[in-house]
Amino acid sequence: MVTLLKRWPAQALFSALTFAATLLLCSNQAQAATSLQATVDKNPVMLGEELLLQIELDEKVSGHQLDFSVLANDFNFSAPAISQSMQIINGRSSQSTRWQLSLFAKKTGNFVIPAFEIEGLRSDPIPLTVVAADPNGTGSDELFIESSLSSNELYVQQLVYYDVKIFFNGDLQRGSLSQPELPGATIEQLGKDIEGSELVNGQRYQTITRRYTVIVQQQGSFDLAAPWFKGEMIDRQSSRYDYFAKTKTVSAQGQALKLTVKPMPDNFQGEWLVSELVALTEEWTPPGNELTQGEPVTRTITLTALDLADHQLPDLNIPLPAGIKSYAEQPQSKKAERNGRLVAQKVFTSAVIATQNGDLVLPAVRIPWWNSKTNELAYAELPERTLKVALNPSQPEAQVNAEAVVAAVTPANEINAQPQSVSPWFWSYSSTTMLLLWLTTLALWLLPKLPRPQSAQAIAPQPQLKFSSRKLKAACLANNSSEAAAQLVQWASQGIDSQIVRLPQLLQHLPDCELRHEVEKLCHQPYQPTAAAWQGQPLFEAFAKYKHVQQLPVKSQLRPLYPG
Repeated sequence: MVTLLKRWPAQALFSALTFAATLLLCSNQAQAATSLQATVDKNPVMLGEELLLQIELDEKVSGHQLDFSVLANDFNFSAPAISQSMQIINGRSSQSTRWQLSLFAKKTGNFVIPAFEIEGLRSDPIPLTVVAADPNGTGSDELFIESSLSSNELYVQQLVYYDVKIFFNGDLQRGSLSQPELPGATIEQLGKDIEGSELVNGQRYQTITRRYTVIVQQQGSFDLAAPWFKGEMIDRQSSRYDYFAKTKTVSAQGQALKLTVKPMPDNFQGEWLVSELVALTEEWTPPGNELTQGEPVTRTITLTALDLADHQLPDLNIPLPAGIKSYAEQPQSKKAERNGRLVAQKVFTSAVIATQNGDLVLPAVRIPWWNSKTNELAYAELPERTLKVALNPSQPEAQVNAEAVVAAVTPANEINAQPQSVSPWFWSYSSTTMLLLWLTTLALWLLPKLPRPQSAQAIAPQPQLKFSSRKLKAACLANNSSEAAAQLVQWASQGIDSQIVRLPQLLQHLPDCELRHEVEKLCHQPYQPTAAAWQGQPLFEAFAKYKHVQQLPVKSQLRPLYPG
């Protein structure tokens, strides 16, 4: 160090030390802020044109000390760009903090950019005039936005499409588009962004189109806020001289749009539904109009609508005649995009069981809707349908009417009956039954003492009988609880788990459904405090529905809008 200092001239060494000391002294001096200035790059400004607001403080401070939320009522803006700097001129240092952000006015008129305040310093408010843009101009040559509605006049709860298209001429790196804003409306993006290109005034532009669905829930006049975009684009000037080209910030704003929303027409009766197309279709599995008494079939009704959200589709009131029972599943709603338009469907699936034979007429299903294209009342309808129900050969008339016979014999009849005198020596059927039971017990007690010949046929296992749904149906219709329980155990052991030998074990394998509830009732039947008659019809219907639902195929695809 000493050797190095000796090589320096004395005057140069003194100057260097003086400069270092001055620099150190200046850096240690506390700079107190003295001014806060706000400026804009243009005034007046056109609607949709970018306005640069710059605020500068002559001191280094945190960039979060300014609150720009006061601008939100009149302007769209993004996060500010914050920069800090320090200068030393003639031994005096100066520091500054600068905020710069892009503003887009939401409407035309006269506005005031309010004063900002930091550490007791206030900027001057800025009066600003926003004028209408030139309708023949497209804005910047590099970037501009166009927005449009499929219809500016619509009915309440009618779905319209809102398109925002960004035109840019250059290498767009990244960017963000504002979300549409409309109080009292439901707005959702439809599908993905679509990229393309278009010629505008003889110049080729790349385009990005984003489509939204808009559903206004109340009548009146509304303004859909103008969309605005901010992104980064390759700077063409820097790319000519630098391999690693710099990016520059670009932004643009579209036009606000007006909507007129009309109320529901006075002549419309029913649940309000407005669309260009509403259709009803049905499908039977197996197909045809011929049914067998007691055997379930599947009826699938599909409600399809164009330009409607799936949650707007109503439920169906499906009338049924006497002699038909229906077990409906939960309706399934779905939606899909078809050529830029929304198609919604609601599928109603039910198991239909005819409880009597003969001709049964299903009434027509009718849904009123309002045609937004023709401005007329229309109807989606399924015509009346006649079903021919054949008598089930395994279901005799005695079994069909068994429930009515049991219902006729009620405890009230027994109470109203007059008591009869009975002789103590009267030989009744119960006496015969007791004698037979006594003789059977005696025979079983003596049987082990008798020699039994060994026979291969005697020790051979009995073949297990195959479960028959007809026997279960007969037991249920005859209200025979013990036989119904035996048939259910046989069905469960052969079709679900071979380890099931008792009815309560079946409950562990059944989901929460009607069949499970009926099996629980059957399990508790022997323990009822009173000898209440067990009704087997609900159990059989729940069994038929469970078997039918288990065999239904899974349909995940959207049904065609225009069925053939």
